[in-house]
Amino acid sequence: MSIFRFPPLVWIGIGILIISLGIRQSFGVFMMPVSDYFQTGRELFSFAIALQNLLFGVFQPFIGMAADKWGSKRIIMLGAMSYALGLYLTSIAVEPDVLYMSLGVLVGLGLSSTSYVIILGAVAKVVPAQHAAKAFGLTTAAGSFGMFAAIPGAQTLLQDFGWQTAFQVFALSCAFMIAFAMFMKQEKTKANQSPQEAQNDLTLRQALSQAFNHKGYWLIHAGFFVCGFHVMFIATHLPSYLADMDLPTSSAAMALAYVGIFNIFGSYFWGIMGDRYNKRYVMSALYFTRTLVILAFVTLPVTVNTAAIFGGAIGFCWLGTVPLTSGLVRQIFGARYMSTLYGLVFFTHQVGSFLGAWAGGVIYDYYGSYEPIWWSTVVLAFTAALIHFPIDDRPVHLVQQPQAV
Repeated sequence: MSIFRFPPLVWIGIGILIISLGIRQSFGVFMMPVSDYFQTGRELFSFAIALQNLLFGVFQPFIGMAADKWGSKRIIMLGAMSYALGLYLTSIAVEPDVLYMSLGVLVGLGLSSTSYVIILGAVAKVVPAQHAAKAFGLTTAAGSFGMFAAIPGAQTLLQDFGWQTAFQVFALSCAFMIAFAMFMKQEKTKANQSPQEAQNDLTLRQALSQAFNHKGYWLIHAGFFVCGFHVMFIATHLPSYLADMDLPTSSAAMALAYVGIFNIFGSYFWGIMGDRYNKRYVMSALYFTRTLVILAFVTLPVTVNTAAIFGGAIGFCWLGTVPLTSGLVRQIFGARYMSTLYGLVFFTHQVGSFLGAWAGGVIYDYYGSYEPIWWSTVVLAFTAALIHFPIDDRPVHLVQQPQAV
């Protein structure tokens, strides 16, 4: 199926993700100005972002269940409102503790309702299974385009108007997510299920039991934990790390922008590979690539050029895990409860995100250096590359006896 023949819902989802994830991925450039404004160390802002990502994950399974039951449209509209409120309250905060509620809780709730789990769950119900990974890759790339567009914009707003105004502009942009969601129609699952899937349609309780007793499901969780740790550590702390290396502020913004633009191509590339080849082997190849990229970055001298190259290289395998992970969940368990089952996997991703964002600040404040956590990311990437090999990726409706944990 050509991407131009994808249903309109795919393109609506892309518009929502561009805004939602574009804003989210720009938070790293605000760490130093917000920390300076409140006269706190980096741990405060790091913890607010970490809390945001943890709650993003905690909310996700419940939001996914709600979307599976009532559809994505209402969930996205309510989530966009929460997102906007959180950003606005952050912009007018006079006490640093307010950030835990605004930037942490409210934005976390907004993200959980407007990002991958909800959008990919809706896409899974309108795109045939054999083209799902490609559709997921295209949709994931949208978030990367948002990152490419939002980070330079955030840097410009930050320099010209200050961080408070930048957050208020972002809050206003959430209205576009509400407008896009108004054009969404209710997804129909069975039209894109195989006959076996339709005949074996389960209740939510049965689907959860089936997944929890599948060893591969927990290995998928473990791999996505590592992805979350990598993504939020780098997105949150790379600007500060480069500043510590006496690089200009523009180099950090450019490196993150390269992450975004190269992930546009990377996400779609890994999605296509996931449709053509065994997804678990493609996932292992992606994590081996991450291992080499991060290892090279921490061993070579840090310059403006190496920072830009690192941004592009890590960007190419940045969120390629999303179409592959969601594709594996769709392949093994079907589309009916995709939002719920992938939502639970995404919760584990966000636990990793919480630890990556928070631990970066804690380790820096304790050691005065990011070096220990950079090396931990290398070890985690190599481990994640190995754990995908033993996953049984056969659809559960074709397996007589589900595997036990």
